[in-house]
Amino acid sequence: MASGWAPDSAVQDQIDDTVADAVKRARAHIPQGESEPHCRECGEDIPPARAKALPGVKLCIDCQTERDKQPRFSAINRRGSKDSQLR
Repeated sequence: MASGWAPDSAVQDQIDDTVADAVKRARAHIPQGESEPHCRECGEDIPPARAKALPGVKLCIDCQTERDKQPRFSAINRRGSKDSQLR
C-alpha cells in the first residue's frame, strides 16, 4: 500500500522500473560485432567456440569470470529518502 499522494501501485511501479533499467543496462553490455582473436586483458587466445557462441566477445573465459565477480552499482536511487537526496 502506498502512502501520501502516491497511487496504490507506486511500489510495484518502482520495482518494475528498476527491473526494466537493469535489463536495459544488461542488454547494452552484450558484446556485438566481430570477436577478438586474443583476450584484451591477458592476451590468451579466445577459443573459436566461444567467439561463435558470443559474437563480439573481447575477453577469455577466465578474465570475463573475474570481471563478472566485481560488484556494480546502479546510480539511480529510487527510494527517494531525504538522506539520499542530500548527498
